[in-house]
Amino acid sequence: MVPASWVAERRGQRLVFQVRDGGKYASGHRLASVGQGQPERSAVGRIELPGEAPGRTGHRKHSCGPGDNGLVAQSWMIDELAHAGPEHLDPAFVAGYDRKQGYPDPVADLAVFEAHGLDAASVVVDIGAGTGQFAIAAARRFGHVTAVDMSPAMLAALRKRSASAGLANLDCVRAGFLSYQHCGPPADGVYTRHALHQLPDFWKALALDRIARMLRPGGVLRLRDLIFDFGPDEAAAVFTGWLDHAAADPAAGYTSEDYAEHIRTEFSTFRWLLEPMLATAGLEIVAADFDGRLYGAYTCVKTTR
Repeated sequence: MVPASWVAERRGQRLVFQVRDGGKYASGHRLASVGQGQPERSAVGRIELPGEAPGRTGHRKHSCGPGDNGLVAQSWMIDELAHAGPEHLDPAFVAGYDRKQGYPDPVADLAVFEAHGLDAASVVVDIGAGTGQFAIAAARRFGHVTAVDMSPAMLAALRKRSASAGLANLDCVRAGFLSYQHCGPPADGVYTRHALHQLPDFWKALALDRIARMLRPGGVLRLRDLIFDFGPDEAAAVFTGWLDHAAADPAAGYTSEDYAEHIRTEFSTFRWLLEPMLATAGLEIVAADFDGRLYGAYTCVKTTR
């Protein structure tokens, strides 16, 4: 979700970020909407980080260790950080993130992986790990967990939690769906919750293909996200009901304004568009459950191909 105090380049809006505090997070201001022509690109949609040559893309070295990992790939790739929403760079937002999310319980997702044979020797990757609600719990059950997130503020919170818990088998990597470079043995499981919707559908398809390639044959993807289980003609009725049951207090949950902004500016997609992407990536759907026709939970197994 993108609060009004932040700006982003999305669907005709132009956002400019000013990086401060050594590139750890960014602030910005909303500019007027851009017309039908090409948006200005010179200062839009990317953040320069320590050690990166100003104004250059496509030249960061890939790393297989903790820390930054393939943040910039090719010049034609999108900036995942801009799509993720700059509020995720704000330490104040991150401090209240778990409360706003409702402290999601990872027990059911851990049980799915265990039901598919994952155990204390298994390798798991959590993409869009946030503050680590799943990653911390997974590291207590599985052999090695890599927590991947684009936000330095999120990863700082996760590293602090991991250190407090004494989890030597949990690595934190700053990267995204399109830039994470998996090293070592293929993953036994990949988990992602409420992150894939930050990518437009073309990029979702690339992200799912990359996930499939990092999994071993028979490996498991557990995907949770805002996925629309209805037809276009039902959108108004479903969204009206969703907004009517939103939280009143933004500190306690997502408000109707948050939901409306999500619909307008993020990239949740229809179930009947997402499922062919999974199939094309070689990810067989073995279970799909929906809550309120808006929240999908998929369990997929990588086929041999």
